Amino acid sequence: MYAIVDIETTGGHASSHGITEIAIFIFDGNNILHKYQTLINPQQKVPYYITALTGISNAMLASAPLFAEVAEEIFNLLQDRIFVAHNVNFDFSFVKHHLSIAGFNLNVKKLCTVRLCRKVLPGMPSYSLGNICRNVGISIQDRHRAAGDAHATVILFETLLARGAGEHILQMLKKSSAEQWLPLHLDKKEITALPSLPGVYYFHDAKGKIIYVGKAVNIKKRVSSHFTHNEAGQKRQHFLRLITKITHKVCANELHALVLESTEIKRLWPRYNYSQKQPAQRFALYQFVDSKGYMRLAIDKKKKNLPALYQFNLLHEGMVMLKKMVEEFSLNQKLCFLDKTPINTSDIKAAGAIGDYNKKVLLAIRSLEEKLPSFAIIDNGILQNEKLCMLMEKGIFWGMGYVDATTEIQNISYLKEKIERLADNDFIRNSMYAYAEQYPAKKMIFNVTQSLQ
Repeated sequence: MYAIVDIETTGGHASSHGITEIAIFIFDGNNILHKYQTLINPQQKVPYYITALTGISNAMLASAPLFAEVAEEIFNLLQDRIFVAHNVNFDFSFVKHHLSIAGFNLNVKKLCTVRLCRKVLPGMPSYSLGNICRNVGISIQDRHRAAGDAHATVILFETLLARGAGEHILQMLKKSSAEQWLPLHLDKKEITALPSLPGVYYFHDAKGKIIYVGKAVNIKKRVSSHFTHNEAGQKRQHFLRLITKITHKVCANELHALVLESTEIKRLWPRYNYSQKQPAQRFALYQFVDSKGYMRLAIDKKKKNLPALYQFNLLHEGMVMLKKMVEEFSLNQKLCFLDKTPINTSDIKAAGAIGDYNKKVLLAIRSLEEKLPSFAIIDNGILQNEKLCMLMEKGIFWGMGYVDATTEIQNISYLKEKIERLADNDFIRNSMYAYAEQYPAKKMIFNVTQSLQ
């Protein structure tokens, strides 16, 4: 027994939008046994463009029942039946979400007539409800209204059954099938081809553009989880509508995947990656010698080709660190630009002799370098004849790459010649520190003079 459903809504995802109309046709494969249709007050304004599309206005919904008032009736109609809709994941996400809020847990099998059409009627230029109905000669009354679209879906479903859809339906409804949860335009082969290995995966839209980058210990399992869970949020609904292709890169371990993911997000800036879209490091601590011979410390905006003692995202972070260095090693605040009033003769005298003052600056720099360790994470590569190397130099992530498994790493300079230079950021840096603490045997430490300890 099938429940063929169509809804109209105030927007594109259930977590923030409401249902304005629902229609349910109970269908046994031959006849419509029951029809249910009602407007619903979503308790939020209907956008103008939705009203223009559907004809459903705020005035029409003012006296309509709330979803909670009709939830039990809707649940009873759907429970123990196969939930059928054109682009089923959209309708199902809304109905399940709002039933859940009302205290009902809908747990039924789903069937998507878009995916079914692709199997029974291959090669069509478009599988939207309006276009597919036009191509098979089905007339839709009240287009973009729940009852009109649901009734058209019933007729379309009848047509598909008459053309041998039954065998496909049995396969699509099996628990082992991915057809019930796959994105609308994604072929099942895209999922089955994924490896159960650590790595990074990429979601592409219809134009091939990468819209999301993710990392995983198990790529296939993680990608599937994006679609098998029933989240009602915006990102999931966009994934279900937009994803047409998945590519991936296998990594040696979880840390490798984490670093590659962060690097790729910064490089590609995908539309649906939010958490790591942070500004690049914008400030750095520099050292130079002034015209009088004094070594100066200064914080400035990050210069692309100027070596820095340390980098940081926030100016405040750098100022706090520099103030601590000044206090600990009795450095002159004016020579460190913490006091920006003009330097006079008394300031020079207060700083002391050039040689003595410069020694204090060098001690401060050496202390900073000791607190900012240089080390490499050495781990097994993907292939047996390679090692994965990830380098941290003076507290900054330098890069990563593979070296021959039989190679003895002599020093940090040798390693830098063999691996790829990558951009540093706080996320990668903190992950490297955490991994080194968890797996100390994989950590190779270098001292500040670049020789192996």
